[in-house]
Amino acid sequence: MEFSYKQELLRKSVHLSSLWMVVALFLIPQTPLLILFGTLLVLNIAVEYGYYKNQPFCNTVYGKLFGKMLRERETDGKFRLSGSPYVLGAAFAVTLLFPKEAAATAMAVMLLGDTAAALVGRKYGRHKINGGKKSIEGSLAFFAVSALTLYIFSKLCDFPALVCMAGAGGIFTAMLAEIYEDKIKIDDNLSVPLCVGFALSAML
Repeated sequence: MEFSYKQELLRKSVHLSSLWMVVALFLIPQTPLLILFGTLLVLNIAVEYGYYKNQPFCNTVYGKLFGKMLRERETDGKFRLSGSPYVLGAAFAVTLLFPKEAAATAMAVMLLGDTAAALVGRKYGRHKINGGKKSIEGSLAFFAVSALTLYIFSKLCDFPALVCMAGAGGIFTAMLAEIYEDKIKIDDNLSVPLCVGFALSAML
């Protein structure tokens, strides 16, 4: 069954709700934040596995809240993680690896840029790339919103021009990682913030 645009909107609304992680990166020290993200990651995977195994509690809670937002490949009879654990894994990774300014920017780029790519691509994506899996319109929306996000965070964090240029390069690399997600076998919720975070932190 085709994943509808309404379902996409619901899925991306949950995606955007994860922007609390960006705020947390600025407000909470690294160690307790790693514990928080790590705990949520383990719980998320456990609940999704319980849902896969038809555990009553997981079916009731997770199924009712998120069941309609799962893509076909996440409900095809095999255990596959949804995007949520990858978001939490990305939050844990950027917290561990990068300065908080780079980590927060990288997460914001992923959450906002990916949302723009999905919604614009589904609605207006006429020119397909990578065998029809992605569209030029969606990819341009990703880059534009990500670049705007980088600009806003450059003002908030007082990034030098060289850092912004590196960040733009990281966004371009992240865009390619998102387009060819099926080939590199890395979920874009993880690859995008890592690309941007590494680019920014290299110049900070």
